[in-house]
Formats: sequence, structure tokens, C-alpha cells
Amino acid sequence: MMENDNELIEVKIGALIMDPNTNTPIVVLKGIESETVLPIWVGAFEANAIALEIEKIVPQRPMTHDLLRNVIMECGLRASRVIVTDLLDNTFYASVELSDENDDLVTLDARPSDAIALALRLDCPIFVKQKVLDLSARSQQPEDDGKDTSTGVDEWPELIG
Repeated sequence: MMENDNELIEVKIGALIMDPNTNTPIVVLKGIESETVLPIWVGAFEANAIALEIEKIVPQRPMTHDLLRNVIMECGLRASRVIVTDLLDNTFYASVELSDENDDLVTLDARPSDAIALALRLDCPIFVKQKVLDLSARSQQPEDDGKDTSTGVDEWPELIG
């Protein structure tokens, strides 16, 4: 394991697009101070929750992420940050870091899509561990068995440029 594996790269949502091959939504995270691009495939409901918040559309009744934001705030917690922490077997992992009134850290395991939807509602920064970026880049490389597993990641910066 390299020393910089746990280095955190701050990102923002660069795009919310549909994968034309699978018709699955993709959240594209883009580095704030770097050329980092990280695509994360998400579910339709989570993509909708992210899109609603990006567009500042307020539903008539609180959706799940709105409810969770309200619970966090009513319990006196503050959102510190969201971190995409790992990539194992093509599954991304994330955590939501909250602080209580004594500045004690409360860390919650989350799916990245839920963590991102919550980060937008709590106005907190989103980070990705360097090791996740490295693992993602490696998984985009074609396999030696002749199968092309590339997902066209080189084309995405033009889409979100």
C-alpha cells in the first residue's frame, strides 16, 4: 500500500448522465483542484434524489434523504464531509462524517449515491480517497484476456467540460 492511498481529493458533481449501454445513471465526480474524474453508477431513485437537489426542486413531502437530513439536524449533528472510501469487486463504499455538539466524530457507512445526495442537502464537501481513484483507473484498463472492459472514461471529461 502506498503512502498516498489515504490522501483525500475534494470533488464535486461534474455531471449526472445516463450510460447509453446499460441505461443506468452515472454520477461523475470531478476534482475541484485536479483533473480527477470518477464515474459512479447509481440507482434510478438515488439519481433522482441527487438531480432534485441539484435543481433545487423541493418535493411536496420530504423524501428519504430529506428526512435523514432533518434527523441529523434535529439531533444536533453537523455534517463534516462525505468520503468515497473504497472500491471492492466493482462496488464503491462511502462514509458520512458527522460531528456532535462536543465535536466528537460520528461516522456512518453509506452507499456513495446516498452519501452524495445527503452531502448536497447538508452542504458539506465530498472527498474521494486516492486509492479509490487508483483502483477505478486500474479497473478501466482492458484485461489481458483480449476482452475490452474499457468504459470510455477518456471521453467523459469532454461531456462535463
